[in-house]
Amino acid sequence: MKVILKQDVKTLGKKDQIVEVNDGYARNFLIPKGLAVEATPAALNEAKAKNAAEKHRKENELANAQKLAAKMSGITVIVKSKAGANGKLFGSITSKDIAEQLKVQYKIDIDKKMINLPEAIKTLGETEVEIKLYAGVSTKIKVMVEDCQGT
Repeated sequence: MKVILKQDVKTLGKKDQIVEVNDGYARNFLIPKGLAVEATPAALNEAKAKNAAEKHRKENELANAQKLAAKMSGITVIVKSKAGANGKLFGSITSKDIAEQLKVQYKIDIDKKMINLPEAIKTLGETEVEIKLYAGVSTKIKVMVEDCQGT
């Protein structure tokens, strides 16, 4: 019997996948527990439409990420922080600070988790930071840390 999985099932497959299982397994376990539905023509059409919509959504997300990457490439974000005489910061610049300054300076709203910062920035000067916008889409920006005591 063919069934359409409604959830990920460890031994069978992922959600919305069409799989062939024994009749008893489908009728006595998968369907009553809500893990699958019988693959009727109507259910198959619905699954195909859902998969097409999901594919279209992912293509749009990828296109938007590529546009944003092109917009962001080469920009410099200026972050001001207090620093000592030797150029070391009192505290550090984190991905949260960079995300906030991107929003303030360039009106680009990204999640701080997208910013790939191996360790917090602790010195004055320029640092190159990678931002991962989508699977396979990333860009690099420059973060300029300036001493705010001069202003």
